[in-house]
Amino acid sequence: MVILVDMDDVLEQLVEAMVQYNNLHYGTDVRPCDIVEWNLTKAFPTLTREQVYSPEFDEAFWATVEPMPGADRVLRRLTEEGHEIYVVTASLYETLKQKMNDLLFRWYPFLDWDHVIVTANKQMIRGDVLIDDGPHNLTGGDYRKILFDRPHNRDFDEKSVGALRAYDWDGIYKQICLMADKPE
Repeated sequence: MVILVDMDDVLEQLVEAMVQYNNLHYGTDVRPCDIVEWNLTKAFPTLTREQVYSPEFDEAFWATVEPMPGADRVLRRLTEEGHEIYVVTASLYETLKQKMNDLLFRWYPFLDWDHVIVTANKQMIRGDVLIDDGPHNLTGGDYRKILFDRPHNRDFDEKSVGALRAYDWDGIYKQICLMADKPE
């Protein structure tokens, strides 16, 4: 299968790192579980949009972002089983090289630039399945859909777009096995 995987908050814990950065730099007291909407600025009412998203432009920031637990193990296993893995991200072009080098290729060294697709319109990409935390990326598209559960998408009805919800990477693996019609 061709498996398309979102990066932010699927392969890595971006929200946790941004919350930690903003709390440290701006004296806020936000918790990752407070991010219950796609728009992070709602959780930081005392900060400007530029301040909330400023971590992305700090070159040192990307090295502080941790991988999502289990993602490395599951993606390696899927690769060893013959699946093709492509990271499909809407990352900013201005920060892309730093982010990929300090984050993606650091934690997932079996992936390379040939396995990265940068687009804000994921519906244009073809694959067998898309794993994403953004409901807007699962609306439409010519692929089966897995919504990776995060606090900011808990109010979304994944069934309305024909998606399955996964709560961790082991759950993703089980769903991929069912889609590929093979035992776990």
